[in-house]
Amino acid sequence: MQFRSTNTSESSEIREPLVSFRDAVLRCLPPDGGLYVPDRAMDIRQLFLYMDEETGFPDLVAAVAPSLLEGGLNPLSASRIAQSAFDFEPELIRLDDDYSLLNLCKGPTGLYKDFGISFLAAMLEELHKDSPPALVLAAALADTGASMARALSGKKGLNAVLVYPAGPLAKPMRGLDSANLPATLAANGGNIIPIQIQGTFDDCQRLVNEAINDRAFADHYRITCANTINPGRLLPQAFYYLYAFIKIKKHISGGLAFSIPCGNFGNFISGLYAWKFGMPVNGFIAAMNANNALGDFIKGEAFIPRPLIRTNSPALDVSIPLNYSRLESFYREAPAVMRNMVYPASVDDELTLRTMERVWKKYHLHIDSHTAVAFAAAEQTSAGLDWKGNVHTVVLATGHHAREAELIRKVTGETVAEMPSLQQKIEPVAVISPNLDAFKEIITQSMKHTQ
Repeated sequence: MQFRSTNTSESSEIREPLVSFRDAVLRCLPPDGGLYVPDRAMDIRQLFLYMDEETGFPDLVAAVAPSLLEGGLNPLSASRIAQSAFDFEPELIRLDDDYSLLNLCKGPTGLYKDFGISFLAAMLEELHKDSPPALVLAAALADTGASMARALSGKKGLNAVLVYPAGPLAKPMRGLDSANLPATLAANGGNIIPIQIQGTFDDCQRLVNEAINDRAFADHYRITCANTINPGRLLPQAFYYLYAFIKIKKHISGGLAFSIPCGNFGNFISGLYAWKFGMPVNGFIAAMNANNALGDFIKGEAFIPRPLIRTNSPALDVSIPLNYSRLESFYREAPAVMRNMVYPASVDDELTLRTMERVWKKYHLHIDSHTAVAFAAAEQTSAGLDWKGNVHTVVLATGHHAREAELIRKVTGETVAEMPSLQQKIEPVAVISPNLDAFKEIITQSMKHTQ
């Protein structure tokens, strides 16, 4: 599989050269300022349609990854990566005839991001086992930072810079066990370098992009990225859509849809890739909170960013989705097909909380606020399109409910314990202004202390 920039298409007069999967992963960003996307769809149905409920997640990954990432992984390396990355699996919970829940919270930090990040970390370790060390940059809020720190900690041939914002809206980065913390941080000879920015998360993402595009600096430290701008983080998330399909296919007689909580739209794009790769599906529900960032765009109108609204589902509080250009690329290639495949839905805070309560009472199941947005959107869409009994909807549970223990207590009256892995704070090696020179300087200094 080869990759092109979202800024070019088949009809473009000027095109950046196609790159291999390996180069797309290691360089992350095309020179023209776009994002990397597969240049063509690859039909891999023959690899997963025969699989059944007995197939384990690492086995599915090891089977499909070499063909999907053609030229980037051979079967032996794909098997090593799958076994290294996944000592956890998705869990498909059948709720009733109309709904199932795809639980993606079984990883070490209780986030769906554990899947893509764990695969990327294991893959980068594999790709660099006979090469000089690489430096992985990542813009991280508290949740993402925990997942990245867990996955990248101790990986051979990798050092990682996790850059996150200061300010009242930014939680301290968490997620490393206190017993392992001294050996993990770069200041103590480990491979994790946390840097706090006196600015916003947008500043963090901008600095990561600028550092990658500073080719002399990036080449010197062999810089890559762990955010979803990297296709090596994004594409592996397609695996759990395929996994859900093989688990549910014998138990439904009608169509299949997925409802996905959408903020930066990376998880949503991964589902579209699974469809492109041959997964039978009738539709995708883009479940957004009150920000409704791409609702108008999906309906055929121009994308106009709106002021950010703070909600009870903070991971979805996005006004300019990072993966907008990838979604726009899908629509540019096949607008009619996409408009019949994608259903936008916006859910406000009140409905989000009511859905958390209703799911608890009906199914005796706790869900977090982001999953509740997806569940409410699924119910809205199903009712509007009269899907009842005809289309089975798989709702993606993207965050463990214990991450919102206090909110769960307020909504349901039930007490749940907080996840213990979130208790250890990580102090930054430096707090710097949001400019590239300061960022590069602290990276240079910190790299002197790594293994």
